[in-house]
Amino acid sequence: MTTATLADAAWPRLRQAPGRFFGTALLVFFRLFYGLFFFQAGLNKMMKGWGYASYLQEVFAQRLTELNPDTFASFYLENFGIPFATPISFVVAYGELIAGIGLLLGLATRPAAILAFFILVNIAIGGYYDASLLPFFAMNITFMFYPLGRKFGLDRYLYPRFPRSFLFR
Repeated sequence: MTTATLADAAWPRLRQAPGRFFGTALLVFFRLFYGLFFFQAGLNKMMKGWGYASYLQEVFAQRLTELNPDTFASFYLENFGIPFATPISFVVAYGELIAGIGLLLGLATRPAAILAFFILVNIAIGGYYDASLLPFFAMNITFMFYPLGRKFGLDRYLYPRFPRSFLFR
C-alpha cells in the first residue's frame, strides 16, 4: 500500500469515528513502545550473557535475603527461582527479545503479548513487584485481547491467509 493509499483509507475512518481512530492509534503507539521496551531489555540481557551466566542466581539469592520468609515470593525463589535460575534467565532473555520483535512488527501479536505477560508475572512473583509494573500489566492485557497486529502490523496480512491460526488472531 502506498502512502497516498494509506492516507486515503484512513481519512474516512477518522471522519466516521474519530474517537475509535485515535484510540486505536494510541494503542498501536503503546504496542510499539512496549515492544521496543521488551526488545531493548532482551537485547541488553543477551549482551550481558544472561542466557548462560549464573548472574540471575546471584540476584535471586540476594533478593531472597530481603524478603519475608513467609511470602509466596520467598517460596518461589527458594523452590523454583534459584534451582532453575539458568533456564529462567535463558527464557527471560530470549523471551523478551521474541516478545519485543513480535510486538514491534505486529507479528503474532497476541502470543507475543502472552509471552510478555508470563515474563512480567514471573518478575512480579520473583520479588520485584512494585507499582511501576501496573501500567505494563494493563498494556499487556490490552494487547492480549485486542487484535492490534491486525490494525497495524504483519498480522493484518497473515490473518486472512491463516484465519484459524492462533498466531494471527
